Amino acid sequence: MASKAIIGLILTLAFNLSCLADVVKFNSSHPDKYVVVRGDTLWGISAKFLRDPWLWPNVWKHNSQIKNPHLIYPGDVISFCFVDGKPMLCVNSAQSDQRMLYPHMRISDEKNAIAMIPFEAIAPYLSSPKVVGKDELANAPYIVDFAGEHIVAGEGDEIYVRTILEPKYLAYTTYRSGEEYVDPETDETLGYEAEYIADNVIVNLGDPAILTITNSDREVRRGDRLMPTSEENVVFNYFPTPPEKQINGSIISVLNGVTEIGTYDIIVLSKGDRDGLKVANILTIMQKGKLIPDPFNKIKNELVKLPDRKAGIAMVFRVFDRVSYALVMNAARNINVLDLVQTPEE
Repeated sequence: MASKAIIGLILTLAFNLSCLADVVKFNSSHPDKYVVVRGDTLWGISAKFLRDPWLWPNVWKHNSQIKNPHLIYPGDVISFCFVDGKPMLCVNSAQSDQRMLYPHMRISDEKNAIAMIPFEAIAPYLSSPKVVGKDELANAPYIVDFAGEHIVAGEGDEIYVRTILEPKYLAYTTYRSGEEYVDPETDETLGYEAEYIADNVIVNLGDPAILTITNSDREVRRGDRLMPTSEENVVFNYFPTPPEKQINGSIISVLNGVTEIGTYDIIVLSKGDRDGLKVANILTIMQKGKLIPDPFNKIKNELVKLPDRKAGIAMVFRVFDRVSYALVMNAARNINVLDLVQTPEE
């Protein structure tokens, strides 16, 4: 019915989530209804009602009469309801008259629809920086000099680059060696951060080749390395699901330079494609229990490890061979580098 205008994506996600329908838990303090406003996300809305927001397709009633039923818009009213005796989330369209009882086709601009996550939080990290192997940057083309009397270079300047002999690309990105990523459990090197410096296009081939800097994030230096500009497919919407296997890893870095990690910060994880992680996988963040002395035990100051505590949820949005980038979706406790991540418990 039009008075129960719906959203879903159940059809596209049922293969992963149908078996979980009986374990979806609602927040005890959920509102009876919520009016969607501009700037909301599906995750944020679902978190108002559900303990595990990524399970929203299980309980959002689907209505195939509605055009683009997987989209909701500002002004829609989401309410807690019962369908066939089961608790559900129903959506009353802001564009429909709730008194009408006949099927009603909804027409709306998809650009105004509510996104799953805040895309702007991850956009700067979808192509750069990147994670490379030990010798990738060392063996990459490098800047030997600048055109003109420059100590450093920037947007609009020309640079001379060695060893771009037979380029397959016209666009190159300048990188600089960054952090070494180390597994805190094994001390094994997982990869190296390649820090984004600038974008460039080829002007003339040769050795050295001439390139023009088209955009720069910081000063370009002699010795900086160039790699072909990434042509990775950018995902504009995400449908979170738990990993298909058990993941137990750690937060090994944070990309935006903060000391206290919170909601919508970008974290680097010690697990990647090789471990079974995929884009849009959801992981539970566990605050690592401290090791403290017990002054009251018979063994004076015996060391006791406090329990790990659930601290938040992260969603993987970019996967490399042995590490991944993830967005902190919510933070219930203080989160720090070396805290743990794991497959959510049912």
